[in-house]
Amino acid sequence: MHVHHNKESSMMMSKTLKRSLLFLNITLLILGEAGGPLLMRLYYLHGGKRIWLSSWLETSGWPAMLVPILISYLYRRRRRRRRGGGKGDGDDGHVKFFFMKSGLFAACSFLGLLTGLVDYFYAYGISRLPVSTSALIYSTQIAFTSLFSFILVKQKLTAYSINSVVLLIIGAVVLGVHAGGDRRANETNNQYYLGFFMMVAASLLYGFVLPLIELTYKRAKQTITYSLVMEMQMVMSIFATAFCTVGMILNNDFKVIPREAREFEFKEGIYFTILAFNAIVWQCFFLGAVGVIFYGSSLLAGIIIASLLPVTELLAVVLYHEKFKVEKGISLALCLWGFTSYFYGEHKQSKKKTVELRDEPSSGMI
Repeated sequence: MHVHHNKESSMMMSKTLKRSLLFLNITLLILGEAGGPLLMRLYYLHGGKRIWLSSWLETSGWPAMLVPILISYLYRRRRRRRRGGGKGDGDDGHVKFFFMKSGLFAACSFLGLLTGLVDYFYAYGISRLPVSTSALIYSTQIAFTSLFSFILVKQKLTAYSINSVVLLIIGAVVLGVHAGGDRRANETNNQYYLGFFMMVAASLLYGFVLPLIELTYKRAKQTITYSLVMEMQMVMSIFATAFCTVGMILNNDFKVIPREAREFEFKEGIYFTILAFNAIVWQCFFLGAVGVIFYGSSLLAGIIIASLLPVTELLAVVLYHEKFKVEKGISLALCLWGFTSYFYGEHKQSKKKTVELRDEPSSGMI
């Protein structure tokens, strides 16, 4: 009885820890998704022009990942000492700092390069579009995430989730019909539309990357722990940063940064502060995304990203005095309708499963 009780309590602890980590990652994802686009747009609004630099900032905060990885390592080492050593984390009985094996490293490297490409498309879109418009377009990633989740990880699509996807796509189309109406005065139609399509490309590609991350978890030939999830995010960020570094070198961004800092509307210190906060906030976004995929699914991560649209919309209108025209209102309404449809469908499915599980023992007794 005593052994059973200990086992039960450890399972409860495990569930509590999982929920806490899921909540933590959702919080990081919200912080990154709400703050990242606004900080990036702030850079462009006050004199910043380097698209490759903006792309680079999205993942260059990866050294910050060493802090939670170190904390996790110290925690595991202390726990092992309390238990009196023994084998488990490492073959030689020692606690490993990094867990990742070569196969997983190769997969994360590839995912990192794809993320670097997403970063460039996204940064280009933000440079040409108001935050409110780019947020609406980027919300269509849920359509692509749903499609690729269905193909790659066999995610079940209900009538509600399909309805949600269709409404989100219509919302983006409505926005695209009058897309040139909120462009900047010095911007041509061609530049604006290129920004529009670059944002759609970012949406499509990231909608592919999210299920690929989930597939990598499923196919990994080693146990996936949260420590390993952090390592995976760091490797993806390193390779995405390397991809964007090449772009920066070819575009002479490193040479131009000091001059751009001097010509920035605010002081040089504020310029570099904006860049630093960009890197930190975007790192929160990417860690939050991979964490939510680990504890939930790629579709859940996509839904959370898309559902933050109203927050980003309102912040952009309040902070940057962006215009909120009729087509944006219609698009926003369609998006909110789509999100509501998805969550209502999930609620119904969850309720149905609960009823089935409750009814199972009684039918067995009969």
